[in-house]
Amino acid sequence: MSLPARATALLCALTAAATLLPATASARAAASLTFGACPESVPSPPAPDRVECGHLTVPLDRRDPSGPRIEIAVSRVPASGTPAERRGILLVNPGGPGGSGLPYAVTKRAKLPASVRRSYDVIGFDPRGVGHSAPVDCGTMGGLFTTPGTDPVPVGPRAEQRYLSAQRHMADDCAAGAGTRPLPHLSTEQTAYDMDAIRAALGEPRMSFLGVSYGSYLGAAYTARFPHRVDRMVLDSVVGPWDWYDFDVIQSRALLRARDTFFSWTAAHANRFGLGGDGEAVRRSYLRVRQGLTARAAGDFGPAEFDRAVYRALGRTERWAGLADGLRAFLTDGSVDALRPASAFDGPESRNYEAANRIVKCADGPGPAPGEIVADIRRIRRLDAQPVLTGLEATTCAYWHHRPDRRTPLGSPAAPPALLVASAHDPVTPIEGARRLREVLPGSRLVVLEDDYSHGVFASRGNGCVDGTVAAYLVDGVVPETDVRCAGPGLPQVP
Repeated sequence: MSLPARATALLCALTAAATLLPATASARAAASLTFGACPESVPSPPAPDRVECGHLTVPLDRRDPSGPRIEIAVSRVPASGTPAERRGILLVNPGGPGGSGLPYAVTKRAKLPASVRRSYDVIGFDPRGVGHSAPVDCGTMGGLFTTPGTDPVPVGPRAEQRYLSAQRHMADDCAAGAGTRPLPHLSTEQTAYDMDAIRAALGEPRMSFLGVSYGSYLGAAYTARFPHRVDRMVLDSVVGPWDWYDFDVIQSRALLRARDTFFSWTAAHANRFGLGGDGEAVRRSYLRVRQGLTARAAGDFGPAEFDRAVYRALGRTERWAGLADGLRAFLTDGSVDALRPASAFDGPESRNYEAANRIVKCADGPGPAPGEIVADIRRIRRLDAQPVLTGLEATTCAYWHHRPDRRTPLGSPAAPPALLVASAHDPVTPIEGARRLREVLPGSRLVVLEDDYSHGVFASRGNGCVDGTVAAYLVDGVVPETDVRCAGPGLPQVP
């Protein structure tokens, strides 16, 4: 399938400013979706299902509907059931901020229970600033894509100042690459308005939504603005109602707990991995790897790349064995091949993701003060001298060129009950986020996968209790009388 010329221009430009459209009368009147072929990045679903894509023109600034406009890329996989079974649209978002939702309509739908696939048109979309929807670019992002990168854990006042300087340069690069004018409008709240524009363009009075990780934050933002348009809302692996910087710090502590669990698990399989017979011995092996990478004089894989690999592996238990094998390989022969991620960090999609991630987080609310960042890093290092700080993405908001004066509103008492889903030991979106967000979603229920340590639960972990509960809610509107606790898989089996 070929990408339409207009979409190709958007993708190649990789700047929000380049996709601003003149506020002509015809642009202002555009409020419909015409579907056709999809970009090559969108996979084809198994027959007889089909996927189709289109673009919706929306204002850059909702408060200025006659001003510049951008295009939002939308995908749709129609419901597979009979017309009588169809009950509406299910918008989906994979997370981020910065995740592309255009292919997600196909990939996530394939994992949904059959009853959900039969009932809903699954609608994917690239949020503004992402993928084929006015994609943003922050250039070199303060050296983020330089390999090997600077050690991301600053130790001592000089290193702390270098860390802060890199955050300032990242903010400057985003202002130069994306343009200062779009920065305030590439926010979660503005994306919520885009979601409602998609709903209206499809002619639906209400919509259902499945948001994972950052998608849960996006769903809560939509609920705050359009509670009367919400049909059924599933928020999986929930981001709590905190400022983004506060969430990042909470996550960094959860990663320490997950890594300790990984150390103990690896030690329990010492015959398989050979990294030590107890958690502390495995920790020493881990530190030898990281210190060895720090001492290497050449190469493109250093402590920054290592920490990114660890961050990624800790989020899904099926990656733990690969991480342990990678640690052993480095200690055995100095190889980093097993530690490298499957996709290149500095590719166009990754660059767009990282840019959109910072731009959205910094548009969603006030950033931290530089002194606060240093104090928090020191507190984290008192918990563990060698933490994983890869997720501290909102630190650059301390130097952002646009300073929001309020947080993104989340939740509404006027909305129908939502279903929140969480893994008991998720290190990426700790479960306390779901408990806190439920407080602003009255009547909602929490479905917890106990004894689980991964990120992403519904139609992801293969748990019948979770999937059945959520499917009954989406298809039949069954809201559990109380919170639901499902038996989880426990720690991973060794392959």
